[in-house]
This record gives sequence, C-alpha cells and structure tokens, in this order.
Amino acid sequence: MERLSQIDSLNTAIGTNSVATNNKQSNDASSHSNVTNKKQPYISHQPDSNGHIHYSDDEHAMWQALLARQAEQTPNRACNAYLEGLTKLNLPTTHIPQLHDIDEVLQATTGWQTAAVPALISFGKFFKLLANKSFPVATFIRRFDDMEYIEEPDIFHEIVGHCPLLTHPAFAAFNETYGKLGLSATKEERWFLARLYWFTIEFGLVGSRVENRRIYGGGILSSPSETIYALDRTPQELSIAQNKPQSQPQSQPEHRAFDLLDVLRTPYRIDQIQPIYYVIDELDTLFDIVNSDIMGAVKKAMSLGLFEPTYPEKTR
Repeated sequence: MERLSQIDSLNTAIGTNSVATNNKQSNDASSHSNVTNKKQPYISHQPDSNGHIHYSDDEHAMWQALLARQAEQTPNRACNAYLEGLTKLNLPTTHIPQLHDIDEVLQATTGWQTAAVPALISFGKFFKLLANKSFPVATFIRRFDDMEYIEEPDIFHEIVGHCPLLTHPAFAAFNETYGKLGLSATKEERWFLARLYWFTIEFGLVGSRVENRRIYGGGILSSPSETIYALDRTPQELSIAQNKPQSQPQSQPEHRAFDLLDVLRTPYRIDQIQPIYYVIDELDTLFDIVNSDIMGAVKKAMSLGLFEPTYPEKTR
C-alpha cells in the first residue's frame, strides 16, 4: 500500500508515487525512520531494449493472488468510476501487464500515461511527472510476506490502485493540478500538501450518505485488509479478510466530511491502517478542490499547525 514517506530532507529521494514530509514535527504521522531499513529493499526491474519488463514466475503469482483477492472485495466497496476504469483497463489476471498496454487506455480517455521509475525518485521528479500527465510506476511487486500491507508503492498499488481512476476526468485533473502546485511550492508547503494527497488520492472515500459510501483512494484499494476495514469497520470482518484469528479488538476508523483546511492539518502514520478517512460528496468534488484556493489554505494550515494525532506515538 502506498505510503507518503518521511525523510530527513525534502531534497532526498522518496517513494515512487509518494509525497514526502519533513521531520520537523515528530507528531506528524507520516513519521517513520527505520521501518523499511529492517528488510530487504525493493528494486524496480529495468526494461529490455524493446521496452519489455520481465518478471519472475513468483512475481506473476503475486499479481494473480492480489488481483483475485481484490476482485472479491471491491464490488460494493469501490466507487463506480473505479470499477468502470478497471473494466476499461481489462487487466490480465495471470501476469503483470506491460505499461504500454495501460498507456493505450489512459491516452484514449484522459490523455495520461505511465512512467516507469525506480523504487525511489526525487521529490521534484514526482511533481514534474504529475504536472505533465505522467503517472510514476515503480516496476516491482510486493513479496508474499507483504501481501496485506506494504509501505512502498509497488506496481500493483499503482496499476490497480490508481490507474482505473486516471480514466476519470476529475481524478486526472486533480493529479495534474497537484503536480503543478508541488513544483512551485516551498519545502514546508509541500509538507502540508502531502496530507491533501494522502487523504484524497491515497485514502479517500466518496459518498455523503453512509449506505452509499465507497472507496476511491488507491492506498485502500490496493490493500486487501484496508479495503474491508475502511467501510465495514468491524473487527470480525477484518480478521476474516486477513485469514487469521482476531487476537485483539481492532478500533473502528472515523469518517469525516472533507474540509480542505482540516485535511491539511491532520497528521497520519504510514505504518498502520488508517484511523481517519475523509469523505467527499462525489468524485466530481475533486474538480471543486482543484478550483479552490489550495495554496491559500496551505498557508493558513501552516499558521495554525497540526491537530493532535489520533494514533499512538511511534516508539523508536
């Protein structure tokens, strides 16, 4: 599942489709220092001379397992625009697709395309790609021991989590505008902008009425566990989704109506299922956000500071 990585400096490398945060305030949930350093790092595959990316049988098997599981969970949980986009992409079920196949669909719908990138790219490159309607995709897939949760954005997260909605004009316009804002923002402004991306594109819900509420955030839709948890919010169903006994009660997340200033002031953690989700009325609300004074709200959020976190402070 994609997480917005915390780094010591906004000039260093960050997760592929991630927006970095600063470490000046330890209360911000985007903080994590040595979690990813304790395991073998992921490395993206490089294309051959014909532009083809080769994956192992185990990697194809991981794709197949993830896709099959999400196919069971997304009906009645993912928003209709996502499901329609998934149909347009017509993803293969037995192997990882090549990016040029995804590009054909995106180009024909919203004029977007993918961009194969290493597991880590610079902050500036991330914003530049989005501003030019290119969606960065790291060409590796999670290991089986990371099936339920992954901090790094892998190809399953990018393709299955985000690309279906890149066929929708509002989602595409939001990403493009976000990239342009990020290019001209200061380091501290980017830190606050990170929360906007996190609580919309990554972990957003849509639908003002609870009975019609659905998922559009790619961080949720690419996580088998969080796809169940974000909407059903029952510990028993989350335990079933993870196919393991429930050892202790899982707290229920809070759904909050989207408010731009509140979103910009809400801290998050990248290493756990989210305690808070923000809800927009409909997907076209992303157009309204794009047309609002985002940077004015960022400046106001900077002056007011962050809310108190709703999660336990991370032990180091």
